Amino acid sequence: MAELANSLVAFSDSAAQLVESAASSIVAVRGGGRWPSSGVHWRPGVIVTAEETLEGDGQITLILPGGREIEASLAGRDPTTDVAALRFQPDGLPSVTTASASLRPGQIVAAIGSHDGAPVAAFGAVAYAGGAWRSMRGGAIDSLIRLDLNLSPVAEGGAVVDALGRVVGMAVLGPRRRPLSIPTSTIDRAVDQLLARGHAFRGYLGAGLQNIREHAPRASAAQGRGVLVVSVDQEGPSKRAGLLVGDIVVAWNGKPIERVRDVMHLLGPESIGSSVELSVTRGGAPVTLRIVVGERPVT
Repeated sequence: MAELANSLVAFSDSAAQLVESAASSIVAVRGGGRWPSSGVHWRPGVIVTAEETLEGDGQITLILPGGREIEASLAGRDPTTDVAALRFQPDGLPSVTTASASLRPGQIVAAIGSHDGAPVAAFGAVAYAGGAWRSMRGGAIDSLIRLDLNLSPVAEGGAVVDALGRVVGMAVLGPRRRPLSIPTSTIDRAVDQLLARGHAFRGYLGAGLQNIREHAPRASAAQGRGVLVVSVDQEGPSKRAGLLVGDIVVAWNGKPIERVRDVMHLLGPESIGSSVELSVTRGGAPVTLRIVVGERPVT
């Protein structure tokens, strides 16, 4: 029994040390939301946090380990990957060392955040590790990592740490409030764009689209498949291509389109400047249009 007790104590102490080490680079973020969230000192002078936890682009306060408060400014936000980058004066706060680890189901991980400068930790396991996917807003995420742990809302935007103490992602609450980890490679790519441009690169058609079933439940064009064009920007790519209000877009380069989300998934950074063939139903007749995807303007 004594040997077992000693092993448990050693394991407990190691877990606490892992949290203490990671928490030295994690801050609480007050960005106007319902409650504070967490952020990770990702690069010198740059905090990464969950974009959805920031209410607006106004004043942002960071609470450092120990409780000291400082101000931060928004460098940029990308709702498609749920990544926001903040600039601040680190004043000795260490930045984390990240790793692009290949996580496997069953591996032990910890989600570590900050509550008013005090560490918040949840231990659990990787529940699922899948391939690349698109978020509901069309963001390219390098791998789908679901976490089996109880993520406190104040820890959202904090670090996901593996058993070796490596920061392997950012903890967020995904669809149905299920904990996910945004991989470090996805975060690095988003941060590069946000620091350079203040926003993420996204393709742009310049047209307002709506699911057919939502707009007209009895629509029969293409057996209810496609998305309805409800508006066209006067200076956008769709206007130049000849797309009209009332058109129904049914295919993109021959690939069937069923929902607005399908179009959003196709408007990633790589789509900018590409020439796309749109198959359209106009007044019941098929029409083919060629459109050059633009870059979404900053609003």
